[in-house]
Amino acid sequence: MGFRMRIGFLLLLLLVCQPLSARVAQPADESAGPDLTPVFVRLQTAAAGIRSLSSNFVQEKQLAMFDASLLSQGRFLYRQPAYLRWELLTPVASGFVLRGRQGERWNSLSRETSTFRIDSDPMMGIIVQQLLAWARVDIDWLKSRYRIVLLREQPVRLQLFPLDPGEAGFIEQLQILFAADNSHVVLVEMHETGGDKTLMRFSQVEVNRELPDADFQAPDFQAPDYK
Repeated sequence: MGFRMRIGFLLLLLLVCQPLSARVAQPADESAGPDLTPVFVRLQTAAAGIRSLSSNFVQEKQLAMFDASLLSQGRFLYRQPAYLRWELLTPVASGFVLRGRQGERWNSLSRETSTFRIDSDPMMGIIVQQLLAWARVDIDWLKSRYRIVLLREQPVRLQLFPLDPGEAGFIEQLQILFAADNSHVVLVEMHETGGDKTLMRFSQVEVNRELPDADFQAPDFQAPDYK
């Protein structure tokens, strides 16, 4: 399995190639729903004070066909303006770092590292856009890609329906739960049209912790102390 499949669920959320049902979700009518502007303002106001985020996460993939779950663990780092580290630690260590518009990705099985630029790698561009949109709470970008419904106001829980027909062909809906102070996402649920569901739980979240440049470097597989 290649790097792009090993990095897993990424929020989000990616337009990966999987043999799923072509059924497109039919979201409930929200015409009589509440005005979401105050909620968006609260989220964006809280996000405006975020200089960095660091957290662990547990990803649980629930497979409808086999009545089984696949678990993986990892960590996520974000630093303004556009520094990211997305890393799976188990069962197979892999991930990527971003510094502005370029970065590196790695795979511990092959012990290989490669460089990329988001303006010349469409898949990595999608991944980066998704992660930055949630870290920054970029409501305008999210509204351009999803129809958003408010499920709960405190703590904020949003339901997102893809507007892109390709994405809607395999993602039925997303549900996003924010922390009580609106500063970060604590839970992501992705419901696929084929019946599978992925849960992403974020824990040990630290806001505005100092994140040195070394945190945004790929592992050195040649180092003598690398295991």
